[in-house]
Amino acid sequence: MSDPTPDLAERAVELLARQKREWDVLRDGYESLARVETRSFAFDGGFTVDLHFNPGRIASSAAKVDAASIARRPCFLCDANRPAEQRAIELHDDLLLLCNPFPIFNEHFTIPTRRHTPQRIAGIFPLMLDLARELRARHTVFYNGPQSGASAPDHLHFQAGEKRFTPLDRDYASLLKSLVFDSPGLRVLALDRYLRRFISFEGADRAAIVGAFAQTHSILADLTNTPPDDEPMLNVFAAHEDGAWRVVVFPRLKHRPAAYFAEGDAKLLLSPGAVDMAGAVIMPVQRDFERITKDDIARMYEEVTLDAERFARLTRQLAN
Repeated sequence: MSDPTPDLAERAVELLARQKREWDVLRDGYESLARVETRSFAFDGGFTVDLHFNPGRIASSAAKVDAASIARRPCFLCDANRPAEQRAIELHDDLLLLCNPFPIFNEHFTIPTRRHTPQRIAGIFPLMLDLARELRARHTVFYNGPQSGASAPDHLHFQAGEKRFTPLDRDYASLLKSLVFDSPGLRVLALDRYLRRFISFEGADRAAIVGAFAQTHSILADLTNTPPDDEPMLNVFAAHEDGAWRVVVFPRLKHRPAAYFAEGDAKLLLSPGAVDMAGAVIMPVQRDFERITKDDIARMYEEVTLDAERFARLTRQLAN
């Protein structure tokens, strides 16, 4: 791959400014974002979870992502189906950078492949690292697995948003992580006391990070009995700063908690993807936003994240 494009973050922000002038749907989405209400819950261990009442995300949170529903609708990431007003920056390796018209972040981008190919990270993870490096200190790149929050599980894509938006970004340095593996170009760390569990990779050795991620992916597939043509449930973040990468992997067991499917007062429209796993819980229904409790949040995370026993097995195998 060629050297990183030095000004991709600036080009992306310039595209966003232009799209706000030209595209009514996107402009409306950002005007709605400006009215988002927030609440925060503080948890033992010195971390918080932020709640965002964002009604503009209702289509994503309530999206039907079963195979039959996906097959019935046109793919909104394919060239032929995107709005005429939606512009793109053409990137390397068949990728495009688009402005997301239903934003969570003040700068929210979707980065799909031109090809209509299923959402699978195994073969494209190195490109995620390259994107994180190209977007530099301004943006974090993230990935939702096809059963872990992706509203387009039939079309391979990443997303990006400005850094320090999520509690994970703010908490990460102070969290008491366990060292799993250490080498000159790579440190592998684990955390199981954050309501949800994650593995992280830190370092400047791109090849070592790619190898560690591939190993993690393979172990998770085995631990969760994932079919060979599928991928284990996960969400991934990648950021690059001061010459090194930080990758965080949230292994999952479920897409949506029981409260999502409940009836009456027990129902809460919680559909956690990567941003929610990073501690910014997106809530499109005002009634849910106002009445949800700390116990509801803790229960959601415990239901959807990889259980403690299998997480311990994952860390042991990564250490060997």
